[in-house]
Amino acid sequence: MNKTLKPAEILDVTIETGINKSGGSIAKLSILGFLAGAFIAFAAAASNTAAFNLLMAPETFGLGKVLAGSVFTAGLIMVVLAGGELFTGNVLIFAAVLEKKVSPAQMLRNWVIVYIANLLGALAVALMVYYSGQLSGGDSMLGAFTVKAAAGKVGLSFGKAFILGILCNWLVCIAVWISFGASSVGSKIAGMFFPIWLFVTSGFEHSVANMYFIPAGILAKGNEAFTALSGLSAEQIGSLTWSGFFIDNLIPVTLGNIVGGGVFVAMAYWLAFKKA
Repeated sequence: MNKTLKPAEILDVTIETGINKSGGSIAKLSILGFLAGAFIAFAAAASNTAAFNLLMAPETFGLGKVLAGSVFTAGLIMVVLAGGELFTGNVLIFAAVLEKKVSPAQMLRNWVIVYIANLLGALAVALMVYYSGQLSGGDSMLGAFTVKAAAGKVGLSFGKAFILGILCNWLVCIAVWISFGASSVGSKIAGMFFPIWLFVTSGFEHSVANMYFIPAGILAKGNEAFTALSGLSAEQIGSLTWSGFFIDNLIPVTLGNIVGGGVFVAMAYWLAFKKA
């Protein structure tokens, strides 16, 4: 009978998982990375659809975040239980590097392959959602919110995006950490649900989720009905570009995600249980 693992035992599983992930073939990592990017994008699209009307109004904004967060949790659940390679979770490979079981080059190889595959998977879903006409839901208010949310993300300063990225992946990697120690499917789901719910409700920044949110907004800004309802200025809409996506959001958020999961989870627990 499986038992729930103690934190020190979870660290051993994390290190072993990091070893296995670092040895994955390019084909395997690419396929599983594409699927993970798509799973997170499905969760992002659904969370927007569930809560856009609440999120567009200041008086119901908090409630909208609570609802969006509860829906978004399905993304990581699918990645972990169905199988996927997610960059933000794979930041935990750093524990295997600290243990000298994986080289920095092997870790970076995994990160680069998976990151690109995640991007392709998320973009595929963003394109299909946009061209399916899904964003016209709610009398085009879903499309308007998609534009507004994306513009808000590219409008963050480097420092704010970086810090929000740290906070996000601290929680995401804790969710993955808990799933490693859980003894059943139900306990894995419960363990992942709450940290993910917290990060979305709090408004933290997840690089892979933004691979859906921002491209979907860039596509949606081409629809005049969406931009008119968004309440954004021409300058804010104009900032929503592919260069803005990569430079103003994805780079700082990704760096923050690495610090959040790598330092505050992988390194923290490695120091506590291997060095303390």
